[in-house]
Amino acid sequence: MDEKSTYELEKTLENVHVRDFKKYYEVNKGNMIENDKAFSEYVKPLFKTKKISQQTIFLKADIPERYGYKLISGEKRTRQRDIILRICYAAGLTLEETQKALRIYGMPELYSKIPRDALLMLVFNERPGDILDVNELLKKNGMEVLRSCGVQE
Repeated sequence: MDEKSTYELEKTLENVHVRDFKKYYEVNKGNMIENDKAFSEYVKPLFKTKKISQQTIFLKADIPERYGYKLISGEKRTRQRDIILRICYAAGLTLEETQKALRIYGMPELYSKIPRDALLMLVFNERPGDILDVNELLKKNGMEVLRSCGVQE
């Protein structure tokens, strides 16, 4: 079965009554996000496919290893979208995979009308280097760098 897009699910919902939710849910539950482990269940197979260890990802993302493992496992949560972006970039996720990871984590996707987000979208497409290079590019364009752990929003 192909995964339905958010758009397809929303179009279907336009014709569903509250009383029919159970039926809608049964038909579409494979396309829905249901638990705190959803992020982990999404990214771990991607890491495996890309043949990169979590330890390497955390090193490349410049985040503490213990903290990274707790985020991936769902034991800890962050409200800093930059941390998730660092993990996704370090893991070599595509822009599309990153957008989905952000959605699943419950964070806003990168939005092309926000200049910093637009530049980050280009960064995910072009891969100009490591996290330090990305931060240098952001700085060069007068934008906030990707924050790391412990830096408050």
